[in-house]
Amino acid sequence: MDESLAKFGFDYVDLFLIHDPLSGPKKRLETYQALLECRDKGKIKSVGVSNFGVKHLEQLREAGFETPAINQIELHPWCQQKDIVAYCKEHGIVVQAYCPLVRGAKWEDPVLKGLSEKHSTSPAQVLIRWSLQKGYVPLPKSTREERIALNADVFGFELSAQDMASLDALDQGSKGAISWNPVNAD
Repeated sequence: MDESLAKFGFDYVDLFLIHDPLSGPKKRLETYQALLECRDKGKIKSVGVSNFGVKHLEQLREAGFETPAINQIELHPWCQQKDIVAYCKEHGIVVQAYCPLVRGAKWEDPVLKGLSEKHSTSPAQVLIRWSLQKGYVPLPKSTREERIALNADVFGFELSAQDMASLDALDQGSKGAISWNPVNAD
């Protein structure tokens, strides 16, 4: 941590995540404990995790560690990971959604396309709005300035309960994942 902070030229970082749970229970717990110690020394403000399933979060709890501030998981209408989301909400863990735009792979989906036309928005805006209305923190990715601006312009419309239900009905469970998704590992 000290080496990273020196490279950045910072005294601390706001949020540090353990990226994946594949290191195994022993290493995962040791790493989490080390991050909490860095937090206690003022080097990290908040500690979170990424790609942790319920069993990984339970291992932290059973070891007596405080809950992570955030769990960053792939989350969009086609991969809703309802069990993890429910666990996080129950335990006060912020759900951060990566790949909320499904890398553009579903923009021709009839439901998404129809909602985009209905609200005179882009498919990306509909997907970001879905995440926000679910209470998630979406992490949309774009390298184009005009798309970044559009992605931020999601507060001039709201999806109705029926709109949300039609997007919710697209869930394909883990088969809907479009990226590496190790939440069910060991």
